[in-house]
Amino acid sequence: MKNDLLMVARGFLMGGADIIPGVSGGTIALIVGIYERLVKAISHFDLTLLGHLKRGDFAAAVEHVDLRFLATLFLGIGTGIVSLASLMHYLLEHQQQHTMAVFFGLILGSSLIVARLIPEKKAVHGICLLIGIVVAYGIVGLPMFDNPPEHDWYFFFCGVIAISAMILPGISGSFILLILGTYHTITGYLRAMLGGSIELTQLGSLGWFALGALVGLIGFSKILRWLLERYEMLVLATLCGFMLGSLRRIWPFQVDRTPEESEFKLKVFENTFPDLSAGSTWFSLLLMLVAFGAVILLDRTQRKYKKQEQIENL
Repeated sequence: MKNDLLMVARGFLMGGADIIPGVSGGTIALIVGIYERLVKAISHFDLTLLGHLKRGDFAAAVEHVDLRFLATLFLGIGTGIVSLASLMHYLLEHQQQHTMAVFFGLILGSSLIVARLIPEKKAVHGICLLIGIVVAYGIVGLPMFDNPPEHDWYFFFCGVIAISAMILPGISGSFILLILGTYHTITGYLRAMLGGSIELTQLGSLGWFALGALVGLIGFSKILRWLLERYEMLVLATLCGFMLGSLRRIWPFQVDRTPEESEFKLKVFENTFPDLSAGSTWFSLLLMLVAFGAVILLDRTQRKYKKQEQIENL
């Protein structure tokens, strides 16, 4: 029960992070030490699983997909997304600088943790790191799609792409939705569903989005699992680059360059050097430092917990 509750809590953190454009739930999975287990479990939705189910061997099916782990984790993710959607909307609109500062510190600290997972640094790892930085830096600088089609196939497509990005540390599924022009539509539908005022057509769109997310999650996890099994250190170096490159998007100090008054979701922001004479700047830097330290402390606690668990299992 203790492990189940911890897994729900980890999922809750992943769900809350996934709502923030520029932050990836995969990053949180790496921080709390469950990333490879998550990728492996999801990728096991395959023909072997179907074989177990056809034979009625449900115990083997449950073990094959690590169902208890997935059930508790996704319960936490779903709870985090639904319950924190409104809060994150408020923080982004009214406390954007401070909110971004916290996540900037989290991701910066996480990138150091990922780098530590590579015991022997080689030139090829540096090349993969650089590639990851360039790719992520370019993606987060893409302009938003102004007039996205409101068709079921497009919501399905957005689900596939966003969830694939969501399980990649450093590539934010939420930001991909912003680029595709459906982030505020999807989160708005979620708020309406939470308030009990969602329309049937909106519920259908959410259904198509969820189906696309399921297809993308299973398909992309198989690719990731294959890469991790054969080129783990190269993959980790690339993921570290993704995380560092994505920092461009969540730089806390931004100036609103929108030519005229408009909704928050339509605003265009430009990164700028912080005003060191402003108290809010120093408070943001403090939040960034605290978040950075919290990630490092969490990593140490996680490693200590794993070491103790290994000793108990001997």
